[in-house]
Amino acid sequence: MRSLLALVLAAGPAMAELPQGRAAELEHIVIQDCGSCHGLTLKGGLGRPLTSDALAHAEPEGLAQIILDGIPGTAMPPWRPLLTEEEAMWIAEWLKTEKTP
Repeated sequence: MRSLLALVLAAGPAMAELPQGRAAELEHIVIQDCGSCHGLTLKGGLGRPLTSDALAHAEPEGLAQIILDGIPGTAMPPWRPLLTEEEAMWIAEWLKTEKTP
């Protein structure tokens, strides 16, 4: 069992499986809704850049938590009412691996 877990962890994070078409919807949300503060190219604006380079140091789990719960006292709203934990993790992993629009 340990060797299987080690193999899975060594393979690195995998993008979550989503229902057909949901990935495209989430990409659209990131570019349009997140882009309204983070810039339509995600290179920064009112909010920090969301490029893969800017997020290289961040853990996907931490990013997903910020997506879901926001950052109190800032303009970053909680998205938990609109996104599942799996979807937030997918967005976090997508931001870390995708090129900016």
